[in-house]
Amino acid sequence: MTEAARALFAERGDDVQMPEIARAAGVGVGTVYRHFPDRQALVEAAAEHRFAEIEEYARTQCFGEDSGLERYFRYVGELLSRDRGLTAAIDSARGRPRSEPRGGARGRLEAVVAEVIAHDQAAGLVRPDCTVADVYLLVGALSSVIRTGSDWGRFLDLLLSALRDQLSTEH
Repeated sequence: MTEAARALFAERGDDVQMPEIARAAGVGVGTVYRHFPDRQALVEAAAEHRFAEIEEYARTQCFGEDSGLERYFRYVGELLSRDRGLTAAIDSARGRPRSEPRGGARGRLEAVVAEVIAHDQAAGLVRPDCTVADVYLLVGALSSVIRTGSDWGRFLDLLLSALRDQLSTEH
């Protein structure tokens, strides 16, 4: 059900209703409500699924010779760009434009992002003062740029340059 909900939210945003999700998942609406007491709970489950996907990507794809943080930001940008409708549904369910992870998903994602930052810092690929809080701030800014339909690739190039900027002045 969560996967069907996520696909519908990504496609149509906040306009999706529980009966539509039930049809897409091939179950009755009562089954949806037994698993998710309200629409907000279903939106949060879809968001949790997104964060688990980001965490898995970071764990498996962001450690190598090049910048894992750059790969992380590009992946998140692609995902947010594809899932604009889900972001809108999350923002609407939460009553504000803040679709960051919560609870256990947040802790797990923060842990892996901290590892990626440390790896990049040790390799001299990212400035030494970069923190997990900075990454969340920058992902929030990236999300805002994507929401406006602006050139998020250009924004990301500028952002990544800033994350390396201090390195060039130190050497």
